[in-house]
Amino acid sequence: MNLRKRGLVLVAVITLVIGLIATFPARVAYQWASSPLISMSGIDGTHWSGTANQFSTNGVYLSNLKWKIHPLKLLTGKASYTISGTPVTGSLDADISVGIGGKITIQELAAFLPMEMLEGAANVPGLRGSASLQFERLELVSGRPVALDGSIDVANVVVPMLSRSSLGGYRAEFFTQNNGIIASVEDTDGVVDLAGRLEIGADGSYAFLGKVKAKTNTPDSIASQLKFLPPADGSGQYELRLEGSY
Repeated sequence: MNLRKRGLVLVAVITLVIGLIATFPARVAYQWASSPLISMSGIDGTHWSGTANQFSTNGVYLSNLKWKIHPLKLLTGKASYTISGTPVTGSLDADISVGIGGKITIQELAAFLPMEMLEGAANVPGLRGSASLQFERLELVSGRPVALDGSIDVANVVVPMLSRSSLGGYRAEFFTQNNGIIASVEDTDGVVDLAGRLEIGADGSYAFLGKVKAKTNTPDSIASQLKFLPPADGSGQYELRLEGSY
């Protein structure tokens, strides 16, 4: 077989393989590669472009999940998808890429979610409120964030272990630095004055250092807990320090 014929055969084989991959049923792919952490039903289409009626993972539920691959990204060694879904209420849209080694990159994420969706994932019983997420970029390695640029706004937050009434609204602005992720945190219309800095390490560690002060509308259940913090300064602000790992 001469070189030209070999080239034609190679092109034909590659075309066939790509065609098989492109039309491979998403339902079969899910059965082969599904994780016990993920549940999907009502799957239709291919893994390049398809839909699922129901999707859930770690207590987060979506309906009308849709995905579509960006074929040219495969040339860079990444499988990149545009994904959208409908939470119980709200919306979610994002571009998601999975690279060699399993690194997950989420770009242009825009989501508006009820916080009860995150009750299980956050392990906070009775968590209520709403969350608006705007992420330019989020990178995950082994499930841990190693890069994050964007913001989270939460409103009408209810944490029963702290107070049965709303704690108001808060905002976090995230930035990626060489040694991890940094976030500035502040209240927007919270029941306490709050301002601080959150640091998230690639090893799963976190540390928050901030100042908190009661307002005239701070519930007694919250104001009384502030007294367990180190003594307030001359302006009535308490130092709030939290650290640990996840």
